[in-house]
Amino acid sequence: MRSPTVRRRGFTLIELVIVAAVMSILAMVALPTGKYVVKRQKEMELRQALRQMRFAIDEYKRYTDAGLIETELGTDGYPSELEQLYEGVELVGQVGQRAKFLRKLPVDPMTGEAEWGLRSYQDEWDSDSWGGENIFDVYSLSEGVGLNGVPYSEW
Repeated sequence: MRSPTVRRRGFTLIELVIVAAVMSILAMVALPTGKYVVKRQKEMELRQALRQMRFAIDEYKRYTDAGLIETELGTDGYPSELEQLYEGVELVGQVGQRAKFLRKLPVDPMTGEAEWGLRSYQDEWDSDSWGGENIFDVYSLSEGVGLNGVPYSEW
C-alpha cells in the first residue's frame, strides 16, 4: 500500500519553461552590454597608446631643446621617424649612450596593427596626409567612430 505522503522529486514542465524564459531575457539584456564593454576597453587602450606616443614625442623634443640630442635639419627638434622613439638616439657628448623613449611601438587596438597616422609640425592640425618633415603628432588610422561620437582618427 502506498502512503498518502509521497514526495515527488524534480521540476514540472511549467517551472522549467519559466526558468528558461527568465534566463533568455537576462541573456538578451547582457549581450549588448557586453558589446559595449569590449568597445570601451579598446577605446581605453587606444587612449593609452596615443598618450604614450605623444609623451615620447614630447620627451624627444625636450631632449633636443636641452641640447642632449643632435637636431636634424628641418625637423624642428621632433623625431623624423617613429623608429627613433623605440630604437633610441645617440646622446650628445656621451659615447655609446642612447636615449629610448618607448619600449616598443604600441599596436592600434582598433586596427590591430602597429601603424599610425602621422602629422608633422608644418601640417594643418586636422590634416590626414603627412608632410614628411618630422613627427609632431600621431593618430589612429581606424575609420570607426567612438562611443562619444568622435571618429578615432580625431582623438
